[in-house]
Amino acid sequence: MFDIGFTELMVIGVVALLVIGPERLPKVARTLGHLLGRAQRYVNDVKSDINREMQLDELKKLQAQVAESARSLEDTVRKEYDSARTTFASPVQDAIADLEASARKIEQDVAAVASPVSTDAKPAVPEKDGSKA
Repeated sequence: MFDIGFTELMVIGVVALLVIGPERLPKVARTLGHLLGRAQRYVNDVKSDINREMQLDELKKLQAQVAESARSLEDTVRKEYDSARTTFASPVQDAIADLEASARKIEQDVAAVASPVSTDAKPAVPEKDGSKA
């Protein structure tokens, strides 16, 4: 961060020793160390918050892209489904109508054949009335 070499640190230490004095220098150095540590932690916290926000923005962009892709895929599938439905709906409905007509004709034929037999036919088994003939 700062470009301070060993010689500059020695000069700062000698000046601090002369200005502050030998009795208070350790206490001032400790306090300065605590303050620098706090400042460093604060800077690191700010950096990590910025990184988290950047990652969150990237995730939001990715989520938007995925949502757009999903919408596009859904629209494509819906169009293909509608196209297939309109293409095959008419022949299928025609086939169903033909089957229903055939079923009605068969029912009518069965009813026509069964109705004369049931009205004119006499029972094949004689009724038992208890007396012998």
